[in-house]
Amino acid sequence: MYRRILVAVENSPADRTILTHVSDLARLTGAELLLVHVADGWAARNFDQLQLRESEEMKSDRTYLEHLQADLVGRGFIVETRLAMGDPASELVRVSQEQGVDLIAMSTHGHRGLGDVVKGSTATALRHATMIPILMVRAEKR
Repeated sequence: MYRRILVAVENSPADRTILTHVSDLARLTGAELLLVHVADGWAARNFDQLQLRESEEMKSDRTYLEHLQADLVGRGFIVETRLAMGDPASELVRVSQEQGVDLIAMSTHGHRGLGDVVKGSTATALRHATMIPILMVRAEKR
């Protein structure tokens, strides 16, 4: 069913929710995991254009991805990571197409109405921009 699952992580406690769901799914299907974090700060959005160095935030994000990868590999999964830079929805679509994934998995925060307008909604933009199935799991409130 699923051979390769892109898991969008945001370097927050919400990642625990989606990783729990996806690791169970990957174990059942034998799928490989592709963990993707999209750095979207000023430095990340202008990285190539201005030939910038990685910001401390980007370095932290890369370390976070490596930590997640090591944990999942230690539990028997095949895992790759990507640190993308720019608009989260656009970058997730780009990476999913380049990497030939069967499923995109992400946690959502459940913002509605004005919350989506003020905070934006990567999930909403993503579901309008791709034909790849998307698994959205609402993050647990802490």
